[in-house]
Amino acid sequence: MLFMENTLLLGFLGSLTAGLLTAVGALPVLLGKAPSRGFRDLALGFAAGVMLAASFFSLIIPALDAAEIYYSGGPVPAAIVCTAILLGMGAIALLNEHLPHEHFAQGREGPEAASLRRVWLFVFAITIHNLPEGMAVGVGFGANGLEGGMPLAIGIGLQNMPEGLAVAVALMGEGYSKWRSWSIAALTGLIEPIGGLFGASIISVSQILLPWGLAFAAGAMLYVISHEIIPETHRSGHQKKATFGLAMGLVIMLFLDVWLG
Repeated sequence: MLFMENTLLLGFLGSLTAGLLTAVGALPVLLGKAPSRGFRDLALGFAAGVMLAASFFSLIIPALDAAEIYYSGGPVPAAIVCTAILLGMGAIALLNEHLPHEHFAQGREGPEAASLRRVWLFVFAITIHNLPEGMAVGVGFGANGLEGGMPLAIGIGLQNMPEGLAVAVALMGEGYSKWRSWSIAALTGLIEPIGGLFGASIISVSQILLPWGLAFAAGAMLYVISHEIIPETHRSGHQKKATFGLAMGLVIMLFLDVWLG
């Protein structure tokens, strides 16, 4: 019981800290200086690189290791991890399909989107975006405590900063004030502790679910990378900057995972 409480607390606090860095990343809008689109694409590319490295090195590889421990050998561990990855991607795809939301610059999607206020479209977008990130942090802490969760919390927190900036700048572009843009961007990061509690609670119920939870979180993050972040960074002709940012984010997250994990 005490282990479960500690796991849930670590998952909640770790994902909350990562989510709060969304507000830190949005701080430049309060200075009245919106960064260039090229810089934003570079920063979002960095976010994609961090998430990509975290998905494989902090989630998928540990999921394979756990599956080999809790399940029989042969193809079963790989099959479990592959299935969980696809389930994670499918879950976010369903949210993406059925919740009205809006990408940073792509425009509205989903049923009845036109009837919703624009601010709630952004909230829905970040809900889809941040929920699997918080879940990944919670699963990391649930799997291996501080050792497993700390690299993920730091990495996800780092990539939340350019996301928060992108959301705040987009809101300012739609006519929102500096303070309101920053406040909404900051609040969207508070979605992550919900995902963190969910991820940590899954692992607390049974360690047998560990490979499923790790791989599910990885699949959810991979969908976000492929469907939202990378296409967004390539929309305005800054592919080289975005690719450089992705490479830097990937190697920094890999370094953090090896060093702290």
